[in-house]
Amino acid sequence: MHHGRCGNKLMIESNFWRDRRVLITGCTGMLGSWLTIKLLEMQADVVGIIRDYVPHSELIKSGGIDRINVVRGTITDSDLLMRVFSDYEIQTCIHLAAQTAVGIANNAPVPTFETNIRGTWIVLDAARRWPGVEQVLVASSDKAYGSHKELPYSESAELKGNHPYDVSKSCTDMIANTYAHTFGLPVAITRCANMYGGGDLNWNRIVPGTMRSVINAESPIIRSDGSPKRDYIYVKDVVSACIMLIENLAVDPNLHMGQAYNFGADDPVSAIEMVNNILKVSGNHNLEAVIQNTAVNEIQDQYLSSSLAEKQLGWKAKYSLVEGLSETLSWYKTFLSQK
Repeated sequence: MHHGRCGNKLMIESNFWRDRRVLITGCTGMLGSWLTIKLLEMQADVVGIIRDYVPHSELIKSGGIDRINVVRGTITDSDLLMRVFSDYEIQTCIHLAAQTAVGIANNAPVPTFETNIRGTWIVLDAARRWPGVEQVLVASSDKAYGSHKELPYSESAELKGNHPYDVSKSCTDMIANTYAHTFGLPVAITRCANMYGGGDLNWNRIVPGTMRSVINAESPIIRSDGSPKRDYIYVKDVVSACIMLIENLAVDPNLHMGQAYNFGADDPVSAIEMVNNILKVSGNHNLEAVIQNTAVNEIQDQYLSSSLAEKQLGWKAKYSLVEGLSETLSWYKTFLSQK
């Protein structure tokens, strides 16, 4: 296990996660699944709040679900959250649960606002009222920044989302910040670039959609004109980011409390480049992307600087795009052949 380091301060003890009582909301999502599996490897005692049973979730397929305490319910239920914190004596809370699809948020904003905004204050308020909480991590997003001329975004950039999903993430971020500064809750915030990896079953997204097309020998479809640039990050790099941020928060809460960190590969690529990279990794050279140019409410270019995370947490993305995409493609091949 890697050790989080704060400047030159003491290293975290290596058994930090052993028997640690960790609550993960959104544990069956893509990041939640891989993070839960990693924490189980490190012998944490994990509790997951699960609203919908998603049979194709990596947490379920890997059997990880059978090794955690499962609480059925929704994060917008404050009585449930209060009970979970006290029943399981939670020490570390990792709040990932969210409605993550931009298109769904555009079509029906209210459920996204309910989960992403109200859900966040309910989780954080339960954490505030339970005296045993030592660290809280809240997942925001690079989308929380909205659209800026200045690129790449640093953590000091203003949060100014304009569309439902972006706004829900701007709010998540600000609410987390409020709980740190007003109530002294030891909470830190992640702002991740576009995450990809095995287990993302939202086929409208560029990586899952393109991989499924390539595996089925069909031309991949690009909804934009192919030019919007994004920063992409492999899910396993985000798992290490979450773990290192919590470890650092444990060692030096004053430095990290209320602080948001960007996590990206710092290597922006356009939609067409991304698709071509996937085609290259798949070895399928006779397919060509179909550019639909129908995307609405999409920001042209969005990418992050992760230099603060490197400086303060000692974190850097380890997987190159090709390595991450290769692992991801083999996950989808297995998944689609079993399905």
